[in-house]
Amino acid sequence: MYQLKSLLTITFALFLTLQLSACATVDEESFEDADKTAAALYEEAKSALAQEDYETAIQRLESLEARFPFGKFAQQAQLDMAFAYYKFEEPESAISSANRFIKLYPRHPHADYAYYLKGLVKFNQGQSMFDGLTSQDPAQRDPEAASRSFQFFRDLIKNFPNSKYAKDASERMVYLRNNLARHELYAAQHYMKREAYLAAANRAKYIIETFQTTPSTPDALLVMVEAYKELRLNDLASDAQRVYDLNFANKN
Repeated sequence: MYQLKSLLTITFALFLTLQLSACATVDEESFEDADKTAAALYEEAKSALAQEDYETAIQRLESLEARFPFGKFAQQAQLDMAFAYYKFEEPESAISSANRFIKLYPRHPHADYAYYLKGLVKFNQGQSMFDGLTSQDPAQRDPEAASRSFQFFRDLIKNFPNSKYAKDASERMVYLRNNLARHELYAAQHYMKREAYLAAANRAKYIIETFQTTPSTPDALLVMVEAYKELRLNDLASDAQRVYDLNFANKN
C-alpha cells in the first residue's frame, strides 16, 4: 500500500512538472515580445521578411497588431502580414488579412496592392488546376481558385483603374479567362463522349455567352452544332453552324 501511494505521488509530481514546463513554454512564447516597442517589432518583422523567414515575420506582425492596433506601424503591418501569409502558403489567411486591410483602410495609398495580392494568391493557387490539363478528366476539375482570382483582379481594375498593378492584373485576367473557357470546353467534349448531348450543348453555349473572343469559341460552336444535331434540334444546329462559318470557317 505504501509503495502504491509513493508511486502515485511520484506520478503526480511528474505530471505537475510537465504541466508547469508546458505553461512556462507557452508563457515564454506569449510574452517574448511584451517589452518590445512597435518600431522594434516592425523592424524584426521586416528583417524576417527579407530573409524569407515568414513564420517569424507573421509572429512579429501579429504581436505588433495586437499590442499597437492604432499605432503608426499598424496599417503597414496588416498589409505585410497578408504578404507573409501568402508566401507562407496560407492563402485563406492572406486573403482574410487583405480583406481586413481593405475594410479598415479603403483609401490607403496601398489599398490597390491589397486587391492585387488577393488576386495573386488565388492565381498561384489555381495554377495546379491547369497543370497537365489534358491528362485529367476535365469534368472533375474545380476552377474555383481561377474564378476567384479573376474576380479579385477585376475588383482591382474597377476600383483602381490607374493602379500600377492594373496592367499585370489585366494580362493575368486574359490568361485566366482563356483557361476557364478551355476548362468548359473540355467539359463539353467530355459530355459529348458520354453522349450527354444536352449537357454538352449547355456547356458550349456557356462558353459563347461568357467567354467570347477566347480561343475556345470556335470549338465550342462546333460542339453545339454536333450536340444539337444529335438532339434533332436542327434549327439550333444550323444557327450555330452559321455563326461558325461567318466567323471562323476561313480561318482554319
